[in-house]
Amino acid sequence: MTQLVWNGLFVGSFYALVALGYSMVYGIIKLLNFAHGDLYMLGAFAGFAILGAVGGVSSAMALPLLLAVLLATMAVTGLAGVALERIAYRPLRRAPRLSLLITAVGASFALEYGMRAVAGADPRVYPVRLGGTSLEILGARLTVQQVVLVGVAVLLMAGLNLLVTRTREGRAMRAIALDPRTSALMGIDVNAVISRTFFIGSALAGAAGVMAGAYYGKIDFMMGFLIGLKAFTAAVIGGIGNIPGTMLGGLLLGLLESFGTFWLGGEWRDVFAFGVLILFLTVRPTGLLGERVTERV
Repeated sequence: MTQLVWNGLFVGSFYALVALGYSMVYGIIKLLNFAHGDLYMLGAFAGFAILGAVGGVSSAMALPLLLAVLLATMAVTGLAGVALERIAYRPLRRAPRLSLLITAVGASFALEYGMRAVAGADPRVYPVRLGGTSLEILGARLTVQQVVLVGVAVLLMAGLNLLVTRTREGRAMRAIALDPRTSALMGIDVNAVISRTFFIGSALAGAAGVMAGAYYGKIDFMMGFLIGLKAFTAAVIGGIGNIPGTMLGGLLLGLLESFGTFWLGGEWRDVFAFGVLILFLTVRPTGLLGERVTERV
């Protein structure tokens, strides 16, 4: 039982990091950014390129190097998210929602097959692979590297929550989410705040991509598709647009997958996850911590 819980929390931390970008963008401009999962893929390949340029490293230096690469990758994917918002979404911000949704799907395909053109269709083996000796705690077997990756994910999520709830930037984000027109009249630079929101969300997705590549050891140009759907599922379960709810939704989805795989088998893992999504949409459409809101016109 303890092992299942740990496995679920470990996977759920990846889902939560990616889902936060979905939730932030939707909370501010009501856009389902289906290209967000591909920024996770872009982060994995950016980390792969940086590690390849650095060359071989000793096992003792693998973790410190990976943390440095993670920060660099967050900057790369953050800027990619800003460019995506500026080129693809900002010109259509006042267009019908369906236009934005179709644009997001098109941006997703552009990132996927653009990466295929650059890196090829074959999977790549990550230059740095986190292994390490196993520890047994309360009957669960885990590694120091797993604990570090979960710790990094928790720190990033906690930092984001503090940013949104305790800083001037966070107040500006929440004001735009409530009423962008009035926020502009009050002196808030709406476009700049939205760009920074895309930067933060994309950076978190890139961090998750590097962590996944280093842990699982293999990346490919389609790796963002499924985790993008899973992150969307996590955001809906927790309450899309609600930061603590999205974190909770990611961890809960990881736990559900872990126990579902144990009960039903690995081949039913995705069916179980999306079945839970359908159940939540039926019973509680707003998610665990989400609230019904009245859209201003």
